[in-house]
Amino acid sequence: MSTEQQIENEDTAAPPQVENSEVVQLRNELAAAQKRINELAYAIQAGERDREEFKQRQSRERERMIDVEKGNIAVSLLEALDELDLALMSADDSAFATGVKFVRTSLLKRCEALGIERVELAGKPYDPNLAEATDMEMTANEAEDGHVSAVLKACYQLKGRVIRPGTVRVAKFVKPAQA
Repeated sequence: MSTEQQIENEDTAAPPQVENSEVVQLRNELAAAQKRINELAYAIQAGERDREEFKQRQSRERERMIDVEKGNIAVSLLEALDELDLALMSADDSAFATGVKFVRTSLLKRCEALGIERVELAGKPYDPNLAEATDMEMTANEAEDGHVSAVLKACYQLKGRVIRPGTVRVAKFVKPAQA
């Protein structure tokens, strides 16, 4: 037989039989490689989830810090509002008082645009989270006990967070003396 015929016979001949243990070993290696690929894919997915959660946390923290700074700026505006209220209490119905009312209204609108809300405390039960009680007023009406009888300085909130607590007078029930 010539060499060309031998090469042709080898090409057409059946492949040599692979031992069974070699196939098992290759399948085990393939399964281990697939398992490792799956583990790495899950690790990458977990890393992506962690990165997204971190970005969301950073965004929430940035928003919270912006709200805190808005609150700090608002406190300055609120102090100016209080001073305008004092000016209005001592003023009569002059052109000056009208101008002060206009400025006060303008400041209130700007505060509302920032999301600052005035909390109404008068006539409601005293809440130490919203106001500081500086005075107590005696009352003969038992239903008014522990309620705010006068607001000396208004309470303001920004997104549900108190940025400036109020100053109030609280009613205390005292049984009337029997004569």
